[in-house]
Amino acid sequence: MIRLNDILDKVVSYNPAANLDMIRKAYVYCAKVHQGQTRLSGEPYLVHPMEVAAILADLKLDVATVVTGLLHDTLEDTLTTYDELVQIFGAEVANLVDGVTKISKIYFKTKEESQAENFRKMLLAMANDIRVILVKLADRLHNMRTLQYQPETKQRSIAKETLDIYAPMAHRLGIASVKSELEDLSFRYLNTELYYDLASKVTKKKKERESYVEDVKEIIAQKLSEHGIKGEVSGRSKHLYSIYNKMQSRNVDIDEIYDLVAIRILVEDIRGCYEVLGIIHSTWKPIPGRFKDYIAIPKGNMYQSLHTTVIGPHGERMEVQIRTLEMHRVAEAGIAAHWQYKEGKGYDERDVKRFAWLRQLLEWQQELQDSQEFMNTVKVELFPEEVYVFTPNGDVKGFPKGATPIDFAYSVHTDVGHRCVGAKVNGKLVPLKYEMKTGDIIEIVTSPHHTPSKDWLKIVKSTRARNKIRAWIKTEERKRSVTLGREICEKEFRRYNLNLGKLQKSGEIKRVAVEFGFVGEEDLMAAVGYGKLSCNQILGKLLPEQKLEEHRERKETRLTKVIDKLTRKSSSAIQINGVEDVLVRFGKCCNPVPGDEIVGFITRGRGVTVHAADCPIALSNDPDRRIDIAWNRNKSTALPVKIRVSCYDQKGMLANITQAITNCEANIASASVHSTVDKRGENIFQVDVTDLDHLNRVISSIMKLKGVIKVDRLKS
Repeated sequence: MIRLNDILDKVVSYNPAANLDMIRKAYVYCAKVHQGQTRLSGEPYLVHPMEVAAILADLKLDVATVVTGLLHDTLEDTLTTYDELVQIFGAEVANLVDGVTKISKIYFKTKEESQAENFRKMLLAMANDIRVILVKLADRLHNMRTLQYQPETKQRSIAKETLDIYAPMAHRLGIASVKSELEDLSFRYLNTELYYDLASKVTKKKKERESYVEDVKEIIAQKLSEHGIKGEVSGRSKHLYSIYNKMQSRNVDIDEIYDLVAIRILVEDIRGCYEVLGIIHSTWKPIPGRFKDYIAIPKGNMYQSLHTTVIGPHGERMEVQIRTLEMHRVAEAGIAAHWQYKEGKGYDERDVKRFAWLRQLLEWQQELQDSQEFMNTVKVELFPEEVYVFTPNGDVKGFPKGATPIDFAYSVHTDVGHRCVGAKVNGKLVPLKYEMKTGDIIEIVTSPHHTPSKDWLKIVKSTRARNKIRAWIKTEERKRSVTLGREICEKEFRRYNLNLGKLQKSGEIKRVAVEFGFVGEEDLMAAVGYGKLSCNQILGKLLPEQKLEEHRERKETRLTKVIDKLTRKSSSAIQINGVEDVLVRFGKCCNPVPGDEIVGFITRGRGVTVHAADCPIALSNDPDRRIDIAWNRNKSTALPVKIRVSCYDQKGMLANITQAITNCEANIASASVHSTVDKRGENIFQVDVTDLDHLNRVISSIMKLKGVIKVDRLKS
């Protein structure tokens, strides 16, 4: 059993200035609150937090993390409260313990690799401080070391969870020693027979391997000495799970795995690494394609080293790793290395630069805060733009930050999304615009008669949900457009004694559709319904020009009156190519005036709505319902536009502004006047102008007034 003094000695070895009294206080408190509790092994429960703290000390972590190791089970397994921890040990330790407790309550259901990956992401997302994960890894490591006391079924489930979740996480964080041990322990319980068979075969070759390593070390040491290079040479056997993976991937037996030994050479600087590489390659023949330069291009988890495989003594393959002492420290401890202290003096300039590597920590990691802030707060928020939530069955789904239950519903199934009427979050009903938070349990409420709404496009965040909603809206609008187009054609054809049904049977409508470039009759009817094609254009393909002209002459007088009444003045300012007899409106969202670039949008029952080309509403509308339009330069129509005048609040200013507008022959339709606390005026005028030049003259005239600060055109 490890003793308190063992832990203290470990901490002092890398941080002589550490606050050991805090660790002693945590030990006394831990012993007190866990008194009388025992583990399945029969040992006092205190053994577990002591071992966890020792593992954290082996990783050379700071005092707060070691203290958290001692206290990590107090909130979950004793009567201790969060406030009590804050009072006795401070907010930093209390928050770390609380973080470990929350993560411990998560139930993992690992069916497949992608699911396990989501869990790993969620764990890191839930931990505001990465040290929470380090404590959890130490906790899991000791539990795996004592897994033999659990029932067999639980052994397998815990081992599977460890192999799926925690070992890869240790790898991502670059903690090689923890990763290797977790993998071997999981392997032992998941495939016991193979594990012991492999262990036996590796042990049989132990003496032979040790002798081989000593020979190689002696050769390398001599070569380094000849070149005046100081370095440490060591050899290690690859861990069992690594050997097992090689056997599986190569489909061979252990006797055919030759690189069971890795030779490691540690030198003082990077230049020395490349010099040693040259020595190794000149001594033994390198195997092509087996060289990796992780110094020039570090791995995402900060790992740096040169890797090469050569044909060593006796013709056996041998892997050689070359790195600096500092690289080795990071390779063994990974991200934990950034909480290590150098002789109690804190971080030096080289440490500060090394923090830039954290941006590559994971391939899905977001950019971290600057190095100084990182050192001060020791916090890493890995996923600021992602949230991870549970299904009622315990699966995890990832979404962009700000995603709603509608996004969740569409991730389950398209029909679930279409029929979504509400949602329960953690058992409570919430509105559909609720923004999901990491750890929420989401349950969707559906109705068979419900359909999506266009408003959903404003609140969904996921691409899948947005595409599915748009596809549904487009399909429904097409159905309505086909029906409307058919009704319009039937009504108009009757005026010319034509029958749409007979024309369809005879193939005439299909012929016309093809001439207009459509695939079939339905597309032709949809175009009429959308307003992109007029019925008169279709008639032009069905009837001789002479007959059409006679019909127009008979009805010209009556039609002109109707058109004038429908379109009023507004349509006179707009030319719409290929579309006739259409009511024209101007979008109040952007208030376009002649001179602005514009686009038309077909609105059923209300003709064409004219928008400015850069209007957000026009840009978000269905592209199939847009049409090209232009200003009619032969017609002049006064259109309303809003301007905002910022000025100093002084006597006579309002009168001067209105006079300036009037002098430009622009009518003021409405005005809103407001004075601010800093003696300024904010005035909104709606004026009628004939075109963009007219508007610019009005703005210029106002800007010439003394006391006017700024004049802006308002688009809405």
